[in-house]
Amino acid sequence: MLRTHRLLTALGAAVAALAAPLAHAEWTLNMTTGVTSMSGEIFSLHMKMFWWCVAIAVFVFGWMIVSIVKFQKSKGAVADTAMLHSTKAEIIWTIIPVLILVVLAVPAAKTLIKLEDSRGSTLSVKVTGYQWKWQYDYLDQGVSYFSTLSRDSNAARQLQSGIDPTTVNEYLRDVDYPLVVPTGAKVRLLLTSADVIHAWWVPELAIKKDAIPGFVNELWFQVDADKPGIYRGQCVELCGRDHGFMPVVVEAKSPEDYKAWLAERQAAAKPAAIAANTP
Repeated sequence: MLRTHRLLTALGAAVAALAAPLAHAEWTLNMTTGVTSMSGEIFSLHMKMFWWCVAIAVFVFGWMIVSIVKFQKSKGAVADTAMLHSTKAEIIWTIIPVLILVVLAVPAAKTLIKLEDSRGSTLSVKVTGYQWKWQYDYLDQGVSYFSTLSRDSNAARQLQSGIDPTTVNEYLRDVDYPLVVPTGAKVRLLLTSADVIHAWWVPELAIKKDAIPGFVNELWFQVDADKPGIYRGQCVELCGRDHGFMPVVVEAKSPEDYKAWLAERQAAAKPAAIAANTP
């Protein structure tokens, strides 16, 4: 009885931990819900598959436990040899999994198709990976810049720097110039690399794709209009010595703030362009 009580207590604690809302947003047992329409759809699909798996696990393990407890040899149970070669049973346990896979595959296929559909985008940005930084080119906007690890993080990471990393804000997760986009706009990214394979990933945007030399990958996202903010990710393809120091930061601004930022960047880019074209 004591062992059973301990087992039930442990199971209850585990269920409570999974069901209760987590106090810390940066550490969660579940998949992040994200800040885009697609991320919400992906999360919903994830939870649907999760509960299907829970139902299957409860049924299979429940049946197994009941069989172990009820049909023991010590209680006089005898194996049913007819069941070992039952055509009816084999048809049932083949058809049911096939139907479950179809039920899960249809919404998954629809979501995958939406993930690849970048039609109707209002902003296109070429993203180029380098060892170990990113370059953002706003196509048709006249804005281009590099995004590298922030100076305070770069200084603290150096060997024998004497700087306590815990004193650095967003250590190894911040950059000097983030990718700035307007909320509510469909943003298309053209992803490539100038040297080795990298990967551009931001969890809250629910997008991740490889940057491959000589090849252009396409992806898109649309931050919800009511969710401006800063969203952080990183390169998730091992790309060399400083792979761990290549964060991705996206700053979503309101359309008005984005226009002001774009005008400022365009004004700053004009003198540099004139100087570059002057003999």
